[in-house]
Amino acid sequence: MKKIVFLMLGLIMLGPVSYAQKFGYVDSEFILSKMPAFLAAQKEADKLADNWQKDIENQYKEIDKLYKSYQAEEVLLTEEMKKKRRNEIAAQEQEVKESQKRIFGFEGQLFRRRQELIKPVQDEVYDAIEKVAKQKQLQIIFDKSSGLVMLYTNPVHDYTEYVLEALGLASPEKNTPGADKPVINAADTPATTAQPDDMGEEKATQAQGGATNKKPVTDKAQPKKTQNKKK
Repeated sequence: MKKIVFLMLGLIMLGPVSYAQKFGYVDSEFILSKMPAFLAAQKEADKLADNWQKDIENQYKEIDKLYKSYQAEEVLLTEEMKKKRRNEIAAQEQEVKESQKRIFGFEGQLFRRRQELIKPVQDEVYDAIEKVAKQKQLQIIFDKSSGLVMLYTNPVHDYTEYVLEALGLASPEKNTPGADKPVINAADTPATTAQPDDMGEEKATQAQGGATNKKPVTDKAQPKKTQNKKK
């Protein structure tokens, strides 16, 4: 019981400290998508992957040709010759499979090459995040695009724009709003309606809770009253 009391007191005492800690989050994928160096690295890695894939496919085509040639000549071959040809084809096929695994497998050549191309860009992003964290006195920065599940995020804690500014890539037209930018709620946005026709103009305006758009009739537009002069 005493342990529980001490634990509760400890949590109460740590509460204000943990609450005072500032935190924020960024979208690293969004940031990387704005970096020309990252896009160039991705393009180079994709080109390399396409070349390796074509090479693997050509090797499989050669194996397919060998197998079809074997089938056409099978009736003319002795059992020993058949076995030798089949073993040769199987050995080449196994070699291609191992080559494919070395290139495209887990942490294979493609993975390592992609990491080599992208790592300098990622390091630049991490340096910018660290710079923003120090400037804004943040103790924790989460990554919205990582495996961390973020069920709700308040835009006031979004520091993505600050990181883009630190990288020299800020653009109000394209980037997400930063913490210093007001967030406009849907309820604050004035509703716009299509221009009503002459017959439904008054009803459409009343539905919005305002006055009609018709101009009041001026004195000039009112018909003049004529008085009968007495003779």
